[in-house]
Amino acid sequence: MPLRVAIQMDPIESINIEGDSSFVMGLSAEARGHQLWHYHPRQLSLRDGKAIARARPMSLRRVKGDHFTLGEEEVIELSSMDVVLMRQDPPFDMAYITATHILETVHPKTLVVNDPASVRNAPEKLFVTHFPQYMPPTLITSDRHEILAFREQHKDIIVKPLFGNGGAGVFHIAPGDENLGALLELFTQLYREPIIVQRYLPEVRQGDKRIILIDGEAVGAINRVPAAGEARSNMHVGGRPEQAGLTPRDQEICAAIGPALRARGMIFVGIDVIGDYMTEINVTSPTGLQEINRFDKVVLEDRIWDAIEMRLGRK
Repeated sequence: MPLRVAIQMDPIESINIEGDSSFVMGLSAEARGHQLWHYHPRQLSLRDGKAIARARPMSLRRVKGDHFTLGEEEVIELSSMDVVLMRQDPPFDMAYITATHILETVHPKTLVVNDPASVRNAPEKLFVTHFPQYMPPTLITSDRHEILAFREQHKDIIVKPLFGNGGAGVFHIAPGDENLGALLELFTQLYREPIIVQRYLPEVRQGDKRIILIDGEAVGAINRVPAAGEARSNMHVGGRPEQAGLTPRDQEICAAIGPALRARGMIFVGIDVIGDYMTEINVTSPTGLQEINRFDKVVLEDRIWDAIEMRLGRK
């Protein structure tokens, strides 16, 4: 039976169809006969207790420069949808949090992917701390004295905003680097939230692995290798994708976190692993499907829809 699917995401006009995960999720849905609507997060409202969106019917195709058609805008009640894909990019700010509260009013009768309450309670750099045995030494604080003590202990550190994304604001402070004080002053001016400090992992030079889990099961991985002279491996900042398999340590990490993800309604998740350590659990708008598909000759978006349909009792 066809599903009615609303995709809450950034403007469809601006996506890169060769790399965007939401795009192939939409293509897979259409191939199954499901109907799509698109709306931007700013078009989401709560009116008299009902979640509504100014949305447009959408069809997709893999044609560069002509990859979508949008119908006439209409106001839809999200309770009339079978599925809402919450796929807008972070930052994980109060606007994002507000969207989770609005979507929570229709979930789970309308299945929101991922579960909005769980997304709200699991920001990437905080949820991962539930599994400290798989993390590098990590400090989350606004206390300058604690940061200086952490650096004194570990010498080589990474400093980054707690709610950042895409590698923005990530700094490698090597031993002898005199810029930490000025950097903390800058972070204090830019962010009200605590910052995160971690021991630097030199294994990042060999890559930062993104592992995709679908309904708690690891299904594929891609290695992202930083550019020369760069400590960040995000593809936004020049990281190079490489094919990657799962090591025994990767499998151990995924087996440990999988049940927690499944129990929280986290159907599509991406974790980041450097060497033997998990650094983030990405639940807001994970990416990496198309890169893994190309390397491994798989179609992971179909497995996501299998999991969604299973949750809805449609399989």
